[in-house]
Amino acid sequence: MSGVRVRFAPSPTGPLHIGGARSALFNWLFARKNGGTFILRIEDTDLERSSRESEENILRALRWLGLDWDEGVDVGGPHGPYRQTERLEIYRRYAAQLEQAGLAYPCYCTEEELAREREEFLSRGEMPRYGGRCRRLSPEERRRLEEEGRRPALRFAVTPGETILVRDLVRGPVPFDSTGIGDFIIMKSDGIPTYNFAVVVDDYLMGVTHVIRAEEHLSNTPRQVLLYRALGWPVPEFAHISLILGEDRAKMSKRHGATSIDQYREMGYLPEAVVNFLALLGWSPGGEQEIFTVEELVREFSLERVSKSPAVFDLNKLNWLNAHYIRHSPLERVTELALPFLQRAGLVAGEVTPEQFRWLVRLMGVVREYLTTLAEAVEHARVFFAAEVEPEDEEAREVLAWEEAGRVLAVLAEKVKGAESLDDEAAVAAVLKKLPKEAGLAPRRAYLPVRVALTGRTQGPELHLVISLLGKEKVISRLQRALAWREGHAKAN
Repeated sequence: MSGVRVRFAPSPTGPLHIGGARSALFNWLFARKNGGTFILRIEDTDLERSSRESEENILRALRWLGLDWDEGVDVGGPHGPYRQTERLEIYRRYAAQLEQAGLAYPCYCTEEELAREREEFLSRGEMPRYGGRCRRLSPEERRRLEEEGRRPALRFAVTPGETILVRDLVRGPVPFDSTGIGDFIIMKSDGIPTYNFAVVVDDYLMGVTHVIRAEEHLSNTPRQVLLYRALGWPVPEFAHISLILGEDRAKMSKRHGATSIDQYREMGYLPEAVVNFLALLGWSPGGEQEIFTVEELVREFSLERVSKSPAVFDLNKLNWLNAHYIRHSPLERVTELALPFLQRAGLVAGEVTPEQFRWLVRLMGVVREYLTTLAEAVEHARVFFAAEVEPEDEEAREVLAWEEAGRVLAVLAEKVKGAESLDDEAAVAAVLKKLPKEAGLAPRRAYLPVRVALTGRTQGPELHLVISLLGKEKVISRLQRALAWREGHAKAN
């Protein structure tokens, strides 16, 4: 397939949400799979709610996900401008064309009049729609209403009784009855186009061949098909992807947890994990594979395998994927991504020197096996930054109070004092291997008091890694503090 042109056209009224990110990803994968063009267009005609801040947030989130665009608001292209508020004259030109052809007409109805009409339809058990009152106005009546100061909107004239068949690449043929649509507004009274009109003009002029978007836009599609026909333009291919539901099968919302890409980045999810997860929300590769590189997603993706059924947002699956990527990503990169979390927690201050970074890489190598998100690195790493530690619970205190614990702590303290450095993890491991025999204890009775003395906990990373990371000074200090704790505990009891 060649000549594929797709677009992602968010409204900058807030951060990029999970649903929008998935739509962007599916468009991007389809374009890259077919050697096509991915366009980023900003639909900012909601003047009250749109902001450049939201626009920048969306662009930043897309870049974080690794999605690049070939044409768009910041990279330009042959079909710009790519921001709707910079295209107003274009919309007005085509609206005038429809009006001159008798396919659109001015509507002077007030909000109050439209609300009453809506209530009348509802009271009869009918779908609310515009009844076409202004369609039948005479030139004199229009002139009188304008003299009253009414500024008209422009409505598209819909022929009733027609079946509009939307051919959807995901859902198959979907019929709509034009009678239930009614004449709809294409230009508001302030000269701003409505979504349905602007999107048709933009998609045609930008050469969009495939419109891949959320299921919630399916109901808009018959209006857009009518506009394409009225303007004499070819209708693009449509593919409406399913809703994303929470685990309770309700539509995904804030009550299900984080909904924006920014929030997942701030919680310590890796972009490749989020991309992998989003790809599997409504698309199936057709096998058992669940871990995909971006290259594999591009190669495998097809609209034929996009499901009509709603996708369920499974946080456990996202966590599993994220833990996988944390464990298998280059350690230096994981460290760079974790560093801001350590800095915000006050564990790392100032500019990190090369020597400090090398130590942090070793630290992340030790703790990353325990992480689901990078934010969790703070809790697991804190023990290595602390000046001193205390037994964290009753079990740890009982271990430190064992009668023979003092013997093994004292033996290890002497060995550490005599060592030049603890940087060599293999050498530290060799020393620990001999420790039980030298202390005259079984391995568990020897190692558990050491672990509690050094970390305050009864579980954690391999002891030789802990000792090597802490360094000579901290290890001696903590062993001595544990011995002092034992003395105090013995006197108290």
